Amino acid sequence: MNLAERLNRNAARRSAPAAPAPAPAPAKPKAKVQPKVVKVEAAEHYFDIKTRIHDRLIDMIDLSLLDSLSETEMRSEISKVTEGLLWGEFRNAPLNLAERKRMLSEIQDEVIGLGPLEPYVQDPTVNDILVNGYKQIYVERSGKLELTPARFKDDDHLRKIIDRIVSLVGRRIDESQPLCDARLLDGSRVNAVIPPLAIDGPSLSIRKFSKDPLEVADLIGFNSLTPEMALLMKGIVQSQLNVLISGGTGSGKTTLLNCLSRNVPEDERIVTIEDAAELQLKQDHVVRLETRPANIEGRGEITMRDLVKNCLRMRPDRIIVGEVRSAEALDMLQAMNTGHDGSLTIIHANTPRDALMRLETMISMAGLNLNPLSMKRYISSAIDVIIQATRLVDGTRKVISIQEVTGMEGEMITMQEIFAFEQTGLTHDGKVEGYFTARGIRPKFAEKLERMGFPFPMDTFNVTPRPPKNKE
Repeated sequence: MNLAERLNRNAARRSAPAAPAPAPAPAKPKAKVQPKVVKVEAAEHYFDIKTRIHDRLIDMIDLSLLDSLSETEMRSEISKVTEGLLWGEFRNAPLNLAERKRMLSEIQDEVIGLGPLEPYVQDPTVNDILVNGYKQIYVERSGKLELTPARFKDDDHLRKIIDRIVSLVGRRIDESQPLCDARLLDGSRVNAVIPPLAIDGPSLSIRKFSKDPLEVADLIGFNSLTPEMALLMKGIVQSQLNVLISGGTGSGKTTLLNCLSRNVPEDERIVTIEDAAELQLKQDHVVRLETRPANIEGRGEITMRDLVKNCLRMRPDRIIVGEVRSAEALDMLQAMNTGHDGSLTIIHANTPRDALMRLETMISMAGLNLNPLSMKRYISSAIDVIIQATRLVDGTRKVISIQEVTGMEGEMITMQEIFAFEQTGLTHDGKVEGYFTARGIRPKFAEKLERMGFPFPMDTFNVTPRPPKNKE
């Protein structure tokens, strides 16, 4: 081949389209995978730097002096020292300005708050904080769960926050007692489980309570009940009828109990009994009692039953039990039957009938050899009203039934429903449709309510006609 032929051949190659395009194809998967690896490595690097700064801060700052300062002063002092470290010893750390500001806030939360959980504890829209191991933190907003970007560094980091929470209320959690119920300083309920019971690492659940507790007007605004139901419940409490609030987990039982307690007169002495104090009563004359777990030697436990027995010696006008779960149900019913009218308590149950069955079960746990008929008569004479709260499929909470316990008929406790919520369906976006209605029954306790100054017109209990279905 001569020189002219070679030049023509090379020119033809350069002018021809680039046929083999498979070469860049293998690089595509790498382009997708690489950012994820870099993101994870960057996150780990960020946590490593934060841990080093936090450890250096603990060495430099006098923690004993922080106890004498207010929270604002503590945050200011921690901020000064941390900024000095960030722009001094750690000035060469590969962090941008936004990451440095974020780290400054997080370190303040680590020292005097709850670490990664602190922003969600302060967020008024968050109802529950659920930690499934150090990598997963879920929150509930408006009845729906959502995964957050927050996380702990590792299991030890999460364990330190759990220890801080339980120690504030004089509780402990360790391998010998790996379960713990506690509360935050604002009254929010806390449950913690650690290994060996929690297989995938420590688990933490926080049920938050609003700093400004909900009132009955708020529940009416949320369509959780009607003004007529609220007025009836006010009369029930002020007329000293014994009330059992029933409902499932997260159905708003404690919120409802708080709202009902607002109707207790100011001149009455109230004693509250709880596993972990969470009721938010606004009266002045209130004595709050809380159970105590056994110490490390297995001694010193004070149960709900002990507190119920003791409170009878404290001259209470009203006894409010946060929740009955076991044999204390018997002592609670005895108090209701022996002059402590107007007592209120909570029980976990899906329906009012299930609530009565659970009461029978808990009475039998007391170890007394009562026959079933006597047990039912005892319950029917103690409980006057059962209020059923439910969390519906769309996350809304409603009072779906108010029932009066009317006595015994043969071997069965009889009840009659006064108000109810009737669900008619779901909207296209998953919202529950329905309406509240009276059952057309005037309760037997209406006479007592009238004597106590709460007369109700007859049309209050008239059946509400079903509204026409919306046509979309």
